[in-house]
Amino acid sequence: MRILYGVQGTGNGHIARARIMAAAFAQRDDFTVDFVFSGRDEDKYFDMEVFGPYRTFRGLTFITSHGQVDRIATLKANRPGQFWQDVRNFDVTGYDLLINDFEPVTAWAAKRAGLPSISISHQACFTYTVPKAGDGIINKLILKYFAPTQVQLGVHWFHFNQPIVPPFVADERLASPSKSHVLVYLPFEHVDDIRLMLEPLTDQQFVCYHPSIKGHYESGHISWYPPSKAGFQHHLQHCNGVIANGGFELSSEALHLGKKLLIKPLHGQFEQLSNVLTLDKMGLCHSLFQLDTDIVEEWLDAPENEAIQFPQDPSLLINWLKQGDLSDTRSLCDALWEQVEYGDKTKERLLTLAI
Repeated sequence: MRILYGVQGTGNGHIARARIMAAAFAQRDDFTVDFVFSGRDEDKYFDMEVFGPYRTFRGLTFITSHGQVDRIATLKANRPGQFWQDVRNFDVTGYDLLINDFEPVTAWAAKRAGLPSISISHQACFTYTVPKAGDGIINKLILKYFAPTQVQLGVHWFHFNQPIVPPFVADERLASPSKSHVLVYLPFEHVDDIRLMLEPLTDQQFVCYHPSIKGHYESGHISWYPPSKAGFQHHLQHCNGVIANGGFELSSEALHLGKKLLIKPLHGQFEQLSNVLTLDKMGLCHSLFQLDTDIVEEWLDAPENEAIQFPQDPSLLINWLKQGDLSDTRSLCDALWEQVEYGDKTKERLLTLAI
């Protein structure tokens, strides 16, 4: 079976999810998978070996400034003429299926050619009845037209009795993590703003990853690092909490490892606002709507989260794709949610979760 796999490249979360799928596909001899990424400059991708000879396109993206979507800069940065030229020139001949994680070039190319397609993404869950914040007509249009596919299979922390599967998280929990620092990943904030927030908290060690940092350096109780998959995963395992924007994948990994969360959603970004709403309903995060030292200081004394055991092996999903009936999502969803284990407090919150 030959699969075209389109991945949104603007955030590392989409790529992290695709890495797990790529590693699982690589263990099979009944699949050939070609990966396509769009949404960031080609030289800004890193740790991509698992994908083999992948392709990149400019695609469509969102520009941010100081923690919020910059709509004017976004309009200026996107080139619809280039986008449609890439779509028209993309040849999907020979593929049996498109798997899409919110990637527009492959989605529209498949739509034009009539190639069977399925979204397996966090964005897909928002086409169903799940908690939403900041929902409006523009968001509905983006969900419908940004990367359209024939079938939508959502990915979320709870199923909400919808065609939604849990996230796959590859990391095993360490028996004795050092818990020596707080991990900070706020890529949409300015480095100087992050520094000003953390500098007064001299009793706490912070490890900060940011795309603007070019090389590791120490600044008192704050350590700064450039993007690195291996380094980031190490510091995630050994931290005692995570301060991050509201992206789905990092929160999933932190929940799986039992790390407490302080989440600052990207202003104007419907998905991140909705993620914070859901985590709050589940009792699994604290919120930070502006960079505030006092809120961070208060959160440092908060208890740890109960760990959530998410599935690690996507073989069930891959086998389901192979059998070809994409309309039968119930059996797949039921089988995958049976592998999820919540803590007792989280189970109680889920029983009363109102959407």
